Amino acid sequence: MKIGIVGCGHVGSASAYACVMRGIGSEIVLVDKNHDLAVAQAEDIFHAAPFSSGIPVRAGNYSDLDDAGIVMIAAGVGQKPGESRLSLLKRNSDIFEAIIPPILDAAPNTILLVSSNPVDIMTHITVDIVKRHSAASNRPVAAKVIGSGTILDTARFRALLGQHLGISSQSVHAYVLGEHGDSEVLHWSGANVGNLRVENFAAQSKCPITDDVKQRIDDSVRNAAYKIIKGKGATWYGIGAGMAVIAKAIVNNENAVLTCSSPISDLDNIPHVSMSLPRIIAKNGIVQTLYPDLNEAEYKDLQKSAEILAEALSEITS
Repeated sequence: MKIGIVGCGHVGSASAYACVMRGIGSEIVLVDKNHDLAVAQAEDIFHAAPFSSGIPVRAGNYSDLDDAGIVMIAAGVGQKPGESRLSLLKRNSDIFEAIIPPILDAAPNTILLVSSNPVDIMTHITVDIVKRHSAASNRPVAAKVIGSGTILDTARFRALLGQHLGISSQSVHAYVLGEHGDSEVLHWSGANVGNLRVENFAAQSKCPITDDVKQRIDDSVRNAAYKIIKGKGATWYGIGAGMAVIAKAIVNNENAVLTCSSPISDLDNIPHVSMSLPRIIAKNGIVQTLYPDLNEAEYKDLQKSAEILAEALSEITS
């Protein structure tokens, strides 16, 4: 499956590199308004291909995205130190209005993977643009637009839990829900290790999860991006790996459960926004949205997260 990537800065190039290193896709085409940058990134990544999968990587224009099964959108202006993701909204929405139509003209049946921040808002805007562009095609729009959402936050949550418990993060099953940002919800009540509730495993392992431990992990997950941005200006390796995982689920028809962003409209007292819930991802995009059991406090936090996103959406659409 051909994979296109629009936007060849840190996140776009890291996504391409992660795909090549993991052997995801049959060909990767990089597109950027700065064509010289796309050429340079493609050549650099192509030179790494013999060390891994050998996937061909090249730069191109929108027309070169023809027949791409996946197009990743990593375009947009970057997040400044101390800037919230939502404050990027007005600066990035116009960019999407310009780039999505030519993507769909070249690859009308592609699945769009969105990583540009604020990713939940940009995912919602992408769905709206695709609906307008494909109004006469009866295209199943929502399933074909997937935001990276909290896939990286979930990985951070699992990594920190695993570190505290002294086990591999791959043995931890825990999710971050809602906004990819300040109001995200760590689903503590649903966290498991193997077939044990995480608190039970922690007690057996003599690594109790106290309120202080929860607060430390919560702060580390919630503020990870700000810490990284302060140190090096932006985050890219983690989200690049996350985008590759989503692409792999599509290419291999995995039916993988991943916390990705997509519109929701059927949760009580939660506005119609795009945000992250566990979703089954396969060759046609989102197959199903899963609704985890939340305790009362978590559900209220999820409502608050959705309301923050709804307010931001209203600002851009008013």
